[in-house]
Amino acid sequence: MGKLAVLSLAVVALAVLIGERLISLRHLSLSYRELTQNYLPNCHLIEGIDFGAEDITILENGLAFLSTGLKYPGLPSYSDDPGKIYTLNLLDSKLKIKALSIKGQFDKDSFNPHGISVYTDDKDGAIYVFVVNHPRGKSQVEIFRFVENENALQYVKTIKHELLHNVNDIVAVGAESFYATNDHYFTNEILKIVEPFLSLPWCDVIYFSPDTVQVVAGGFLSANGINISPNKRHLYVSNILKHTIVVLEIQKNTVLSHVKEVDVGSLCDNIEVDRESGDLWMGCHPNGLKCVFHDPNDPPGSEVIKIENILSEKPQVTQVYADDGSVIIASSMAAPYGGKLLIGTVYQKALICDLK
Repeated sequence: MGKLAVLSLAVVALAVLIGERLISLRHLSLSYRELTQNYLPNCHLIEGIDFGAEDITILENGLAFLSTGLKYPGLPSYSDDPGKIYTLNLLDSKLKIKALSIKGQFDKDSFNPHGISVYTDDKDGAIYVFVVNHPRGKSQVEIFRFVENENALQYVKTIKHELLHNVNDIVAVGAESFYATNDHYFTNEILKIVEPFLSLPWCDVIYFSPDTVQVVAGGFLSANGINISPNKRHLYVSNILKHTIVVLEIQKNTVLSHVKEVDVGSLCDNIEVDRESGDLWMGCHPNGLKCVFHDPNDPPGSEVIKIENILSEKPQVTQVYADDGSVIIASSMAAPYGGKLLIGTVYQKALICDLK
């Protein structure tokens, strides 16, 4: 009888634990959220983008780079073709995308691009494109040099390291140096599911240079988007499952000190920083549970959040755009330029809107 009582108590305790964890997951995923449509004027889909534009970044001259065709565990993929990097000239009224060819000894067939960043070398004006790549489920960083007159990427090198094990996004700070986020601690797909279930804050930010590779910030439930302030003094990281943007100050030794966290009320993915105003723009997932199940009859919605004056005592958080999935599904990026806004998605389409 004693053994039966102990077993019964163990079963009850396990049931309580599972119940508490499921409630926690509902909170982390914002599964209870219902979205009210909030559209921008004059929006239209970008022709030729059908398999996602997970990350987007824009040069000062209005040339946008789009990372497309991501195949990621647990998310749908509607094409077996390798991923591509496109350009889109936002100063051209035709707004036609162009696929960049890749030159050099690079495995194009396994190209699976995720986060991207660009770096312009002050010495010679060379533009380097950094791409998070997941060939055959692995994580590595590719560095290319942009050859504008050939509309091509010249392959420079591949960076692999044990600390770069689940790379999501990247921000380049030199011709061969960058900060990167890991969105999981474990590499095993089953254990990756355990992480959010147990709310393990084990994800981190890595600094890489030819001389140094180290963890410079940790304690994230899942570290997704990352970007840098215009004055290069602060990094912004999306702690996506905590629904916050974390502000970190860059120290002289490249280690980051925690400044603050700003609640955004959504699962914000990638971050773009307006180089003039310093405002942060994020493509967000208003209901994470829908992203997991991706039911075509109840698709994931899309949301764009902007943060103004993030370093002030009272940052202003604004919802700029919201859609229930009838226009675009699973927004992951929002990038403004010249009165227009590009909105990318994880695996579906991309949208361009007027901001006024």
